[in-house]
Amino acid sequence: MFLNFIIVNVDEKYCDYLRKYDGLVPLNHFVKEKRPFIGILFQIHNVEYFAPLSSPKAKHLKMKNMLDFVKIDHGRLGVINFNNMIPVTSKNYAVVDLDDTNPMQLKYMTLLKKQLHWLNENKSKIIYKADSLYALYIAKLLPKRIAQRCCNFPLLEEKCVIYNQEKENNYARNS
Repeated sequence: MFLNFIIVNVDEKYCDYLRKYDGLVPLNHFVKEKRPFIGILFQIHNVEYFAPLSSPKAKHLKMKNMLDFVKIDHGRLGVINFNNMIPVTSKNYAVVDLDDTNPMQLKYMTLLKKQLHWLNENKSKIIYKADSLYALYIAKLLPKRIAQRCCNFPLLEEKCVIYNQEKENNYARNS
């Protein structure tokens, strides 16, 4: 279990691989421009999970927290999309350097720092929400509408193991 949340960027190739098996794994880039696939890490039943963060949008202020969706600071700092959480290992992500001094990134880094602060202040609620969604999904007790927008967590856990084994085998062969 992590002491505090950290913000990471998930590898695009890994997400593309998972999307072959579950079309609900979100795209982590746009056609016109790439954007980092930023989110937080936590553990569910000894599996490391990544939940994507979304930047603030006007619509977030009007939306309600749900089983699979949490507003960060009432939506003023964005949201967490638990329905799109995916299993990861340290081979599938890089920790985001929040001290990046690139002037082009300053506003974005400030937002990420504020999000991270709020998330760590509300860590127990966030972990409870993720655990609850996962457990209800596994038990097939989610309302149909919510279940339909959730990634297939058990399938993606299997594919995560396979992907990382293949990656390790390819590395060993090429060494």
